[in-house]
Amino acid sequence: MLNNVLIKREIYATEDHDMMRSMIKDFIKNDVAGHTQEWENSGMVSREVWKRAGELGLLCIDMPQEYGGAGLDFSFSALFMEELAKENISGPGFSLHSDIVAPYILKHGTEAQKQQYLPLMATGDIITAIGMTEPGCGSDLQALRTTAEDMGDHYVVNGQKTFITNGYLSDMTIVAVRTNRGKENEGISLLLMESSMKGFEKGKPFKKIGMKAQDTCELFFENVKVPKENLLGKEGQGFKIMMTELARERLTVAIFAVGNAEGAINKTVEYTMSRSAFKQPIAGFQNTQFKLAECATQLQLHQAFIDRCTTLMSEHQLTAESASMAKFSATDMTCKVVDECLQLFGGYGYMWDYPIARMYADSRVARIYAGSNEIMKLLIARGIYKELHDLAKAAKAAKTA
Repeated sequence: MLNNVLIKREIYATEDHDMMRSMIKDFIKNDVAGHTQEWENSGMVSREVWKRAGELGLLCIDMPQEYGGAGLDFSFSALFMEELAKENISGPGFSLHSDIVAPYILKHGTEAQKQQYLPLMATGDIITAIGMTEPGCGSDLQALRTTAEDMGDHYVVNGQKTFITNGYLSDMTIVAVRTNRGKENEGISLLLMESSMKGFEKGKPFKKIGMKAQDTCELFFENVKVPKENLLGKEGQGFKIMMTELARERLTVAIFAVGNAEGAINKTVEYTMSRSAFKQPIAGFQNTQFKLAECATQLQLHQAFIDRCTTLMSEHQLTAESASMAKFSATDMTCKVVDECLQLFGGYGYMWDYPIARMYADSRVARIYAGSNEIMKLLIARGIYKELHDLAKAAKAAKTA
């Protein structure tokens, strides 16, 4: 619907991207569409859809082939996210699995850890999650209380995590823990914890305002023995690792946001052309045209920036500040666009059977998770003032030279 007004996006312009897009559309049509209500009722998707995604090579797309991935660049992962978002496929937590957990292991894991987990992640034989957030700390990761006591050849973990995407289905979770509690070298570390470990328990999936098919739950750890070889990276380096990898997570949220906005606009254009009021299509009213023109313009502007960020991510050059800008701006934009689109649906837009209602409910959380948008603004401001500080310091040094 928007092809006539949106500039062709070079980032997805190759034949390989066209083939990937076609395969993704078939996957959505044949393996995802029609299961929404079933998945929403159970609070999670089926393991079969994970296996099918793995069979098609849609998991761990930019992981090296030696570890079971497709060996493509990040733009192919971004394309998969956007195509899912256009159809508001919010149930399967593929992106967290492939674009957050897998890179953690690839960049910071031992060779044994890579060989053990990445091939199974690529096939969908195991589902993964990441456990950072706790009931008492959201964006303040340094305040986490889950502890791992060093027992020589293993750790003993006690604590709790909450709002864990893929939590109930997960077979393995990267868990942020506090090591050497009370000692001078106390720090945050990351452990690869398998759900089969004794003392590792899961709460029931939360009932949420939106993303009802996305399983999100609490995780509980009571004297869980975790072998030392399950330490990801070095002890005490967990916070540094998380800060390094959060840029990619925040970009994925932004990518979903622009895909969601495009899908909402397309669906609204179709609806306003087919629905009539006062003896003419809703699309014939100037208010409808102006609102959709505003929405399409905001989408186009954000697509351009997100495409630039995606290219930088593929080149391993995306900064934390740029990722924060993309995340907060794109999610704010999407919430406004979907709200305007729902308004144009009128009373039907408030009915759960219409996809715009699901989009409205699902999009809201994007301004909260992966770091709230308020936190994004703080991170951007810190980057701005750091640059100003560096310039002032350089100017002072030049004067004294």
